[in-house]
Order: sequence, then C-alpha cells, then structure tokens
Amino acid sequence: MGGFVKSQKSSAYSKRFQVKFKRRRQGKTDYRARVRLTNQDKNKYNTPKYRFVVRFTNKDITAQIVYATIAGDIVMAAAYAHELPRYGLEVGLTNYAAAYSTGLLLARRVLKLRDLDQEYEGNVEASGEDYYVEPSDERRPFRALLDVGLIRTTTGNRVFGALKGALDGGLDIPHGDKRFAGYKKDEKQLDAEIHRKYIYGGHVADYMRSLAEEEPEKFQAQFSDYIKKGIDADGIEELYKKVHAAIRADPTIAKSTKEPPKTHKRYNLKKLTYDERKARLVERLNALNSSAGADDDDDDDE
Repeated sequence: MGGFVKSQKSSAYSKRFQVKFKRRRQGKTDYRARVRLTNQDKNKYNTPKYRFVVRFTNKDITAQIVYATIAGDIVMAAAYAHELPRYGLEVGLTNYAAAYSTGLLLARRVLKLRDLDQEYEGNVEASGEDYYVEPSDERRPFRALLDVGLIRTTTGNRVFGALKGALDGGLDIPHGDKRFAGYKKDEKQLDAEIHRKYIYGGHVADYMRSLAEEEPEKFQAQFSDYIKKGIDADGIEELYKKVHAAIRADPTIAKSTKEPPKTHKRYNLKKLTYDERKARLVERLNALNSSAGADDDDDDDE
C-alpha cells in the first residue's frame, strides 16, 4: 500500500513561478481573444486596429472605440447609457433597446469626429433586418471589430443589440446575423419582425401588459419609474423612435454642468510637522497623568 506523499513546494518552485498578467488574475481580460483583436499586419505599419468594446454593469452600458498602443489602450470615443436621459430615455437603461441606442450614439459620435457623418448616414429606419454599410466613392467607412469581453455570446445577448445600433449608425463591423434577437436556429434565418420588436422595446411593452393583467402589485413595484414618468406599454415604440432621432440630430458629448467640489474629501490623516507631533505627545502625556492622578485620589478617599 503506497503512502500519501505531501507535495513540497520548495523555494525553487517560487523562484520559477510565472505569475499571469494582472488583468488575467483579476479575471477581466481574455488575452487569447485580445491578441487576435489587436495584432495588426506589419505591412499596415502604424495603422490602428479599432475595437468596438461593449461592457454592461448593473445600471449602465459602456460602449467605446479603442485601439491598442505599446504604452496602453487609447479610447478614441465613448458613449454611455447614462447619457440617454439627455435624449429622452430616462428608464430601462440596460435593456436590449437601450443597448441599441448606446451603440447608435457611439457610431454617430465617432463618425462626426472623423467628419464621416454626412457621408455615412447608416440605416435611418431600423427594420430589424441585417444591415451592411455600403462604401462610398470618397472615403471608406469606419471599420471596427466587436469586442465582447468575457460574456457568453448567446443568441439575443444585449451586446448584439449594441452591435446592431452601431451598424445602423454607419460603422463597418464584420458580423453575421446568427446572434441577433429573433434568429431562428431551425429555419436558419433572422426573423426581422422579432428583431425590430426588441430594438423598439416591444419585449418590455409585452411584459408590462402581461404583468399589469396578472400581477398588478408586482407591476406597480417593478415598473414604478415607468409609471412615474407616465410611460405606458403603447407609447414605448414611439419613445425609442424619438430617442433615435434625437441621437442622430446631435451625438456630441455634453459638457458636465456639475460644480467642481469646493473642498476635496480626505481619506487619510493630514501629515503633522515635528512640532505638532511633539505638542500632541505632551497633550497625551498630560491627559494620562491627570487621569492617573484622579485614580490615586479615589484610592485615598477609600
């Protein structure tokens, strides 16, 4: 019977142990995917390879156009779902329709930055059908590659909503239609009607209607912000149409009107000078002595 041998990690093991990259240790970057998205052909010299990066948090959507340099990644343009209230969308900032709007905003913003916005209008009326930008005679369309990060690329994922928004906005992003909401695996084709419904928040409207009928209390709690803003299921599509039009009218970044703080918060203690430290020590010693003296007086009384 063989005995159990405890594996000893000697000092040589520690010396030879190669730690993984920081963002791999944090579980934030898939470097295998990143290499394929950033490595540019050497015969293109210093031409950047742009990535269309989409990330979701609990309350926000971030969409960016990023390119890699040796010194680090440079964000050329960015758009966020928290900007959408400026365009008239104040609720439901993380759903498929909001992702579409964020992608559209970024596309229009980056094209305006490059003076391509007049040349490439994109798909103004979203029909839900797949759309490829047609190159014009003057300049080529702005090309970027979709960077989804570590999410599972399932059919109907919100990332593809943002992708659709960017495509309709006039960006050239290599893609297929297999992952858009409404793609039917059995028929091997995209149902444009279903996809259009998702782009204009129809799936949210359906859920609102069914919940209002079946569980009114849950509806009141879950859609309280919608009710406050006076948004009902029938008005959702019109709302998104207005948002898309507003984005196309002015995609530029609005400067923050927030006042800079008068006094900055301090999280660490102020560094004292030698004299201040000395004075504090004398204070503490005096306090100690006085408390010790008071204790002695109590003992004498007894």
